[in-house]
Amino acid sequence: MKPNIQDFREDELSNLIKPKFRAKQIYSWLYHKYIISFDDMKNLPKPLRDELKERFEISPLKIDRVEESIDGTKKYLFELKDGNTVEAVLLLMKKAEYHSDGAIKHKERYTVCISCQVGCKVGCSFCLTGKSGFLRDLTAGEIVEQVRIIKRDNNIEANRRLNIVYMGMGEPLDNLKAVAQSSKIFSEPNGLAIAPHRQTISTSGLSSKIVKLGKMKLGVNLAISLHAVDDELREKLMPINKAYNIKSIIDAVKKFPINERKRVMFEYLVIKGVNDDIKSAKKLLSLLNGIKSKVNLIYFNPYGESEYKRPDRESMLKFQDYLTSRGLHCTIRESKGLDISGACGQLRNQEIKD
Repeated sequence: MKPNIQDFREDELSNLIKPKFRAKQIYSWLYHKYIISFDDMKNLPKPLRDELKERFEISPLKIDRVEESIDGTKKYLFELKDGNTVEAVLLLMKKAEYHSDGAIKHKERYTVCISCQVGCKVGCSFCLTGKSGFLRDLTAGEIVEQVRIIKRDNNIEANRRLNIVYMGMGEPLDNLKAVAQSSKIFSEPNGLAIAPHRQTISTSGLSSKIVKLGKMKLGVNLAISLHAVDDELREKLMPINKAYNIKSIIDAVKKFPINERKRVMFEYLVIKGVNDDIKSAKKLLSLLNGIKSKVNLIYFNPYGESEYKRPDRESMLKFQDYLTSRGLHCTIRESKGLDISGACGQLRNQEIKD
């Protein structure tokens, strides 16, 4: 099977293709013009285009289905070359603003949530992705292509920066080699030019690999999917806690290199009647003492088969107020895409059932 050309950093490509300067041209075609065929690379000699077709695949996935929310969120289901499917989400974080004369003041701001695996091994009880099992890792090119196609589909210019979160299907640190490679490809100046500080890798807490990620010095943001403040509840919500308990995660986070302007993000999925009480907030405050951190409180996004329920606004605000009044930086992440298949794995699960 031929490798995807999107699997390679520019310097790697320049060592595979002669003359070396052609790699920069190829990168421009891929990541500035979003082409999906080697034949479209018009400033390359035809013999080189033919060689590229023989040696590499291009565009390793295609759009299978798109759902669009009234809030601007777009949920994508992509089909891979082997027929498997993965999801990605385009989040409209801020709408465009205009001056009184109609001139643009600020363009839209986007975040793209991407997948790194087909399915997931972690098996969190609240997540739909793992219920269909784990099939395989994505390659770096398959990860990168999610962003490239979304930019192409939404006419987002090459020079428009966006934020990336590895928070879709799969556990990023369980596919660390491909995730690290994709992060480097994203940040290539002649490519998508998405700086590391705009990239966030979210993990369910594979503590030994958090340390390994830190040693790679990628410069990315780290987000920990914590969701509980004691091992008993966390094991119920996230069975992986049996292998990587809360103490091991906190110890690993303390070793993670943090830029002076950055914080480690702790994702806390709030579930009604499960972890939304002030007692849990007190434990969370104690747990994160001494760590330069930020807590994102996330509403549980309900789906049909789930036993869990979405918390009410009042309990979310009380939880947040308790933490912020005691000096812990804490925000409530407003839910997006509630009118579409917004929960992680939901669109893919529908496709499997169909």
